[in-house]
Amino acid sequence: MRIVMITENDPAGVCSLLRRALTRHTDHSCRIVTLELRYNHLYEKDLHVPWLDDAGLEELESVLDEADVFHFHMLADEHMQLGPFTAAQFLDDKKRIVHHHHGHHVFRGNPEIFQKKYADLNRKNLLVSTPDLLFKLPAARWQPNLIPEHDSRYMPNPRLADGKIRIAHSPTRKDLKNTDDLLAVHDKITSELPHFELDMIDNATHNDCLARKQSCDIAFDHMQGYYGMASLEALSQGLPTIAGLSDHTIARIREYFGCDDLPWVIARHADELETALRHLALDDDEREQRGAASRHFMETVWTEKRLTTDLATFYEELA
Repeated sequence: MRIVMITENDPAGVCSLLRRALTRHTDHSCRIVTLELRYNHLYEKDLHVPWLDDAGLEELESVLDEADVFHFHMLADEHMQLGPFTAAQFLDDKKRIVHHHHGHHVFRGNPEIFQKKYADLNRKNLLVSTPDLLFKLPAARWQPNLIPEHDSRYMPNPRLADGKIRIAHSPTRKDLKNTDDLLAVHDKITSELPHFELDMIDNATHNDCLARKQSCDIAFDHMQGYYGMASLEALSQGLPTIAGLSDHTIARIREYFGCDDLPWVIARHADELETALRHLALDDDEREQRGAASRHFMETVWTEKRLTTDLATFYEELA
């Protein structure tokens, strides 16, 4: 199948990772059409409309015309302007449409708009990227984001011991990632444990972000009830990873993957975060065991091949 992903920007690099995975593990082809660059992450680009010359626009037209599936991410739909084109111009009875939500603030704040839109259009091929979004779009299917766990950027890279314990935090938006809670806890702990350091990874390219995480000992995602790509990256790198997963999120992960033990260190409020960080900072063996469990989970449970196969099956069964 010829899949065309269409999105304003690539959310956390998910589209480019999916494209690579589909190419590596399936016979399907995948192209990505994007409109905007956001932040400084420099995710891989395919058909980035502002960069296309006349030959590029001809290629875009051909890709849109020959597509079997239009896979719209975030708020995109067939009416979004793609240079001189819209996907609507190329729709026919053979093409299938997928809507895939990733927690954009407009979607989180107004889910009823999207529920009504898809019901009115009889759009039933709906995906969400994290289990909490099923509350926003109950008719959707959860498709977990994937990580290429055997890519060297996502593998453990033990650093030389220097007496420091470093925690990684890479918030795209600090107001949504409990960054203030982390800073307050960090300040409290470092007054007693000077060797405890925070690497606040902000406004960095994605490759730099991954490299800096690899040089840390612990990672903190956030305490919003779900997990982000930051969690998956850190787990794959073999870091003890703290996040405030809700009971619902934990149950859905166990159900999807058929497993009981999850590698996250659960902290749902500042007191639990402080306790978790103190424990991990002081206990070398605990950090090593948690890190090994993180990596093992991504190698054996949350694997790129498994999730790519699931997505390919979803495409093949589209109505």
